[in-house]
Amino acid sequence: MGWAALTAELDAVSQRYAQHHGIQRTPEWFAMKIAEEAGELVQQFLAATGQGRSRGKSPAELSDSVDDEIADVICHALLLAHQRGTDIQTVIDRKWLRRTEPQ
Repeated sequence: MGWAALTAELDAVSQRYAQHHGIQRTPEWFAMKIAEEAGELVQQFLAATGQGRSRGKSPAELSDSVDDEIADVICHALLLAHQRGTDIQTVIDRKWLRRTEPQ
């Protein structure tokens, strides 16, 4: 699945979620969701590494929670890019992959 198809599917899920919960998906909302999900990722990571409360979760459950929050951060970043009209492949190539070539 390419970036366009993936972000279109993510956008459909996000639209249903927002409609169900009465949320307006403003540009600010997309940006703030990344911060919210990043905070949840840190919380789960700390729990999984023994630096936070496990809340009775097993190590496997904690690991799954970290993975779930990683997915949330990535998906919300892709949603923000989609909302802005960002060509994600182009910016990844420009920002990250150009560094794979010797200087």
